[in-house]
Amino acid sequence: MTKVAFLFPGQGAQAVGMGAEVCQQVPAAKSLFDRASEILGYDLLEVCTHGPAERLNATDVSQPALFVAGLAAVEKLRAEDASLVDSCEAAAGLSLGEYTALSFAGAISFEDGLRVVQIRGRAMQAAAEAKASSMASILGMDATALQGVIDASASAGYARISNYLCPGNLVVSGEKEAVAEICKRAQEAGAMQTVPLAVAGAFHTELMRPAEPLLADALAKTAIQSPRIPVISNVDALSHSAPEDIRQTLVKQVLGEVRWEDSMRWFLAQGFDKFVELGPGRVLAGLLRRIQR
Repeated sequence: MTKVAFLFPGQGAQAVGMGAEVCQQVPAAKSLFDRASEILGYDLLEVCTHGPAERLNATDVSQPALFVAGLAAVEKLRAEDASLVDSCEAAAGLSLGEYTALSFAGAISFEDGLRVVQIRGRAMQAAAEAKASSMASILGMDATALQGVIDASASAGYARISNYLCPGNLVVSGEKEAVAEICKRAQEAGAMQTVPLAVAGAFHTELMRPAEPLLADALAKTAIQSPRIPVISNVDALSHSAPEDIRQTLVKQVLGEVRWEDSMRWFLAQGFDKFVELGPGRVLAGLLRRIQR
């Protein structure tokens, strides 16, 4: 019997034009954007539809935008195939997408989730602006080889492996010069490709430390329920049902490594065989194919 899981993308999946078509087609999706605009204090759909890209890509805008776009995609799917939405037995989201997954699973209301995501985005944007930093995907290297490159580049500054996405696709985050040096050395060491990511700074590293207490405070004030389906956490590839455990994992996620490959292997071990990516892009589908054809 088919087991269905929903996956929600994270920052970097945003693109100017997202949300326009779904809002024209599905009134429930448009309602989410309208409610979001009231909470955020600006016309979110206008920014998603027309940009400019520089504004949509800013962390404090892209995170709320992706949160709403993911849930709007759920409403589009519900209008097309409500039974598929009802059949979903577990969910996960990449970094920011974990909040979308938790909201879909009923752990956090749409309004509360959006407010927390707005605070998260602002806090991470501020931390990114405090020190020049960046992220890059390193393709075609395993973790041991990449760690050797990072160690050899230590004199250029702080960096670490921040995302374990799938075999041969790892992400490095850190100080800008360090990431540039790692990309250079990785290519010399045989990496297939290095790809700078369209994010503001070194997410999932110690450089985000200033954002942690701000997010912890926001989450402490946020009502969280036990999710109606398992939501797999980025930091430990496990599901958590106790509200306080969910709060703690979301706080840890800001500095912690994203264990996406491990998370997907949890689903596969549990017999899930149908995955639906909800939101802009198809990055998560591509990663999953690299994990399990």
